[in-house]
Amino acid sequence: MAELKAVPIVALDYGTAADALALVRALGDSCGFYKVGSELFTAAGPAVIRAIREMGHEVFLDLKFHDIPNTVAGAVRSAVETGASMLTVHASGGSAMLKAAVDAAGSCRVMGVTVLTSFTAAGLGEAWGREVPDVGREVARLAGLCEAAGAHGLVCSGHELAGVRSAAPGLRPLVPGIRFADGATHDQARVMTPEAAAGAGAAYLVIGRMVTGAPDPVAAMRRVNAALG
Repeated sequence: MAELKAVPIVALDYGTAADALALVRALGDSCGFYKVGSELFTAAGPAVIRAIREMGHEVFLDLKFHDIPNTVAGAVRSAVETGASMLTVHASGGSAMLKAAVDAAGSCRVMGVTVLTSFTAAGLGEAWGREVPDVGREVARLAGLCEAAGAHGLVCSGHELAGVRSAAPGLRPLVPGIRFADGATHDQARVMTPEAAAGAGAAYLVIGRMVTGAPDPVAAMRRVNAALG
């Protein structure tokens, strides 16, 4: 697979469309891809996706669908109608659900969520009811399900990139938990800098509070772009 420059995606984790769209306008051409997650979508609905698209940007709809295959397929079809370019489903939903999502998505890119970056091995073991000695092993296992189902990529922390690229080389990794070296980790347990994640093979980087919470978001976005070359 040819190496491509990692694409930064700014997370619009706001409670109103007005706040989200104000940031999109402020960043202008410095960012071309935005994430709409549960908070913003619940508050503003599909209209905010259409508004971002009308401003000339792509939208990553991060709702992490996880249900029976038929229900997920219907949700994916509805997501595609909003104009989303990429969306997430939980890989732990299983092969049939992943395949249903891919079949319903058409040209929209399906990303399988492996293990949330807020999890440590101990926390994941508690949730799954068994010992998890190595988060990376669980991520690689779920990556195999995503690749077999025909997903475009998967979501993992930067720390699991090497294992993912070995276990499922056909997938495009998306990495959240991106922080500047001098930034706070907030509620993320497994974080990485933009340049380190890109160097390790990330195709997409989710950029959150390091830009949206910065005193000067425009300057912070410039810093991200400079780090990515």
